[in-house]
Amino acid sequence: MASTRDWFESVAEAQRRARKRLPASVYSALIAGSERGTTVDDNTAAFRELGFFPRVAPGLPPQRTLATSVLGQEIAMPVIISPTGVQAVHPEAEVAVARAAAGAGTAMGLSSFASKPLAEVVDANDKTFFQIYWMGSRERVRQILDHAAAHGAKGIILTLDWTFAHRRDWGSPAIPEKLDLRAMLKLAPEVLGKPRWLRDFARAGGPPTLSAPNMALPDGPAPPFFGAYVEWMTTATPSWEDVAWLRRQWEGPLLIKGITHPDDAVHAADAGADAISVSNHGGNNLDGTPASIRALPGVVDAVGDRVEILLDGGIRRGSDVVKALALGARAVMVGRAALWGLGANGEAGVANVLEILRAGVDETLVGLGKASIHDVGPEDVLLAPGFTRAPVHD
Repeated sequence: MASTRDWFESVAEAQRRARKRLPASVYSALIAGSERGTTVDDNTAAFRELGFFPRVAPGLPPQRTLATSVLGQEIAMPVIISPTGVQAVHPEAEVAVARAAAGAGTAMGLSSFASKPLAEVVDANDKTFFQIYWMGSRERVRQILDHAAAHGAKGIILTLDWTFAHRRDWGSPAIPEKLDLRAMLKLAPEVLGKPRWLRDFARAGGPPTLSAPNMALPDGPAPPFFGAYVEWMTTATPSWEDVAWLRRQWEGPLLIKGITHPDDAVHAADAGADAISVSNHGGNNLDGTPASIRALPGVVDAVGDRVEILLDGGIRRGSDVVKALALGARAVMVGRAALWGLGANGEAGVANVLEILRAGVDETLVGLGKASIHDVGPEDVLLAPGFTRAPVHD
């Protein structure tokens, strides 16, 4: 665990410390939002529009119930790690995040584009879900599913909410295809200005490798990160028939990530999904998409109890988690918050962020006079007129 000096008390402080510690291009990749950033900003702003009416003297037990389950995995609190791409902000990357999640008693989502092999992450946290994109042919997708099964993934997260929008007003970070001498010389000025970050990688044996070990063909080497990326980007988008086919290939739990439209939630349930995540890819998909929390009530109304409903996007406090639960989510997924913790202080920083969220959930339950996360509902939040967003139908 971190020393008192290294401990921080908010996700906002984790972000500040990550910005101070990381090279500029590395940090900028963690705050990415498509185009003008309307959606990435609204993901957090929407939570500020939601309020509570506190209750007093409720006679609560000394310990509140925060435990729940997601995709058949028992977790100690309603927060799991959202799959995010190469986490080379720290030498231990996804393994450090997985260990921190395991220590907090919760699950890990691992991206297809992770920098660490699935087997290593599963060793660190046996509650690991493997995230995939639809890429290549159906046979290629089947190979990825076989890889997930062979290495112990407890479930699949099929991510459908990214169109690779790269026209960003804030400027996209320059990420080299490989860290050869030429690339390192180009990046040297900003890296040399961050000696602690450079020291950590030097102690770990050198700079991060830009490969995608979980995207290797059977018995083949790990492809370069951008090689795998191009394979995905040049694949036609899947249909709901393709999703139903994938469901038939995978015997374990399946979560579909990237739902904001209620009709898509119905399609996902019809295709056999066990769970969905109301998500706009952290504001990295189509800019102008509503904040996830604004879309959540419409999705809940559309599918009810047919599937488990999660939410990701904009979670910065335990009170945000409770707001999502009150509007119908079973749990939330966190991406940037965990990465800022990782950038600020490695595994201990991720553990710090998860403890901030856990404590915040508990404190919010006390304020609401609730003994359990399963007791919160719409009556516990102040929902201003016009807060939710729904598509217009004729």
